[in-house]
Amino acid sequence: MCELRLADAVVVITGAGNGIGAALSRKFAGSGAKVVLGDLDADAVRRVATEVGGIAVPGDAASEDGVRALVDAALGEHERIDLFCANAGIARGGGPEADEADWAQSWDVNVMAHVRAARAVLPHWLERGQGHFLATVSAAGLLTMLTAAPYSVTKHAALGFAEWLAITYGDRGITVQALCPQGVRTNMLGSSGAGKAILDDGALEPEQVAEVVAESLDSGEFLILPHPEVADYYALRAGEPQRWQAGMRKLQRKVE
Repeated sequence: MCELRLADAVVVITGAGNGIGAALSRKFAGSGAKVVLGDLDADAVRRVATEVGGIAVPGDAASEDGVRALVDAALGEHERIDLFCANAGIARGGGPEADEADWAQSWDVNVMAHVRAARAVLPHWLERGQGHFLATVSAAGLLTMLTAAPYSVTKHAALGFAEWLAITYGDRGITVQALCPQGVRTNMLGSSGAGKAILDDGALEPEQVAEVVAESLDSGEFLILPHPEVADYYALRAGEPQRWQAGMRKLQRKVE
């Protein structure tokens, strides 16, 4: 594992116009990093880039062309990328009855955006012999999110891809970390009635999450857990799945 120093690091962040992405942009730039920021919301990402002295590359980071534009902008301006934050995500609710578009978009943004980012940046990192990939996953990728199957399923897949990257490239100088917060006070928290009801009391501000991330980068620990109790829930889910599911069903009845 190569030590990542934010001072003078070149950092690419998707979903940087709002929420966790904007908070990461401010935190990293405030620590001396050079940031290249992407978001579908062109006005929002340009505002954040202007605020932090970064480069805005509006576009769809879930698309091949969008992520390539981000990588090319960073390499063209700074000739390297030290940290790629695959942060963009969407939350779609429902179960099997959720329409095909919600399932397809969830897969594209929450999973394939990470795959396409890795595809774009890995050749550069393997040539350099170092790189750092941060995947914003969510505690839903370790546990689940009631009433939101598209979100839960694709976040599990995002965690699986991050783990695969970590195992496959960890001995080649590439560090992979998965950021898995529970509730965070962003627009996404309010997009699910169940999510807000369950998570609102313990929700963190995006700036608190960014602080935890900045403190965790050098550790190289695979899981970054702004809510430490998630580790206990994850262990219970793995060790006593029936007990964990019973507890979740009880919580679902309460929400309903």
